[in-house]
Amino acid sequence: MPAIDPARPRFDPEAVPYQLPQPPAMALEVIAKQALDLTNTADWIPQAENVWFRPLILNVSQGYYINLLRVAQAGVLSRHRHSGPVHAFTLQGRWRYLEHDWVAEAGDYAFEPAGETHTLVVDDVGEDMVTLFHVTGGYTYVDPHGGAMGYEDVFTKLAAVESHFSTLGKDASEVRRFVR
Repeated sequence: MPAIDPARPRFDPEAVPYQLPQPPAMALEVIAKQALDLTNTADWIPQAENVWFRPLILNVSQGYYINLLRVAQAGVLSRHRHSGPVHAFTLQGRWRYLEHDWVAEAGDYAFEPAGETHTLVVDDVGEDMVTLFHVTGGYTYVDPHGGAMGYEDVFTKLAAVESHFSTLGKDASEVRRFVR
C-alpha cells in the first residue's frame, strides 16, 4: 500500500456540489451584502420624519417582507393590526407597545401573532432604534377604537422603494434585487 502524502489533498465526496438542476421557475436567492452595516445609508428608504426602512426582501409572490426599521426620534410611531404573524429581532436601541408591559432591547426577539393590534413606541435612549422585522401579510393602521386609517403591505413597501429610487435617479431595475 502506498504511503499517504499529507501535502496532497484527499478527495472528500461530501465536498461535491449538488449536480442536478434546481426546480424549474424557482425564485432566485437574495443576498443582501453587509445587511447589518448600520452606517451604510444607501438602501434606507424614508418612511416618515426620522423613520427609515431598509428592505432585505420584498416577496410579492408569498406576501411577506423582511426589512430593518430605523427610528431616530422618540415618540409614538403607529397603532396597527396585523393580518399575519410578525417576527422581530432588535439590533439596537429599544422599543415597546403601549398594550404590553415588556420592552424589546438590543438582542431581544419578539413574536407578534396575526390579529394583534398594538401601538409602537420608541423611548428616547440616546441611540437609534433598529429592528429587523419579518412581516407576513400586512397591517392596518387604526384609531384607538379599531377604525381603519390606512394599511401597509409588501406592495406599499415596494412602491415606496420604487418612488425613492426614482427620486434619487436610480435605474428602476435596481428595485428588482429585493423582489421575489
